[in-house]
Amino acid sequence: MAGSVPLDMHLCYSLYSTSIAINRLYKPMLDELEITYPQYLVLCTLWEGDGRTISAIADRLALEPSTITPLVKRLEHTELVTRKRSSQDERQVEVFLTAKGREMETRASCLTETLVRRSHLSVDEILSLNERIQSLRAALTDLERG
Repeated sequence: MAGSVPLDMHLCYSLYSTSIAINRLYKPMLDELEITYPQYLVLCTLWEGDGRTISAIADRLALEPSTITPLVKRLEHTELVTRKRSSQDERQVEVFLTAKGREMETRASCLTETLVRRSHLSVDEILSLNERIQSLRAALTDLERG
C-alpha cells in the first residue's frame, strides 16, 4: 500500500503503546503494594480529596460507577478504604481512606520516582508533556460533546 502511514507515526498508537509500557513498568511495584493499577487510580482520586462518592470517583476517572464499585470493595477488603452511606443522600456511597490507605500514598511514590528515572526526562519535561496530552484529551472530549 503506497503512501500508507507507518504505525509508529499514528499518535493513537504512540499513546496506546506508551500507556502499556508505563503499566508494565508499574506492575512489579503495584504487585509489591498488593494493589492493581485501577485500584491505584481510585486511591489517587482519594488522595486528591478524601470522602468522595462512588459517582465522583467514576467521573474523575472517566469510568462508570459500576466499574468503580468492585474496585472499592476490594480496597475495603484490604483495609485501605471504608465505605458509608451519605448522610445527605442515602443512595450515595462515600469512600474514605483509612490510616493504611493514607500511608499507601507515601509507599506508592516509588511509581512516579521510577517513571521519572526511567524516562530520562526532567520533571518539568514530564509535566509539560502531561499538560499537552491533557489538552489533547480535553479537545477530543469537547468534540465528542459538541
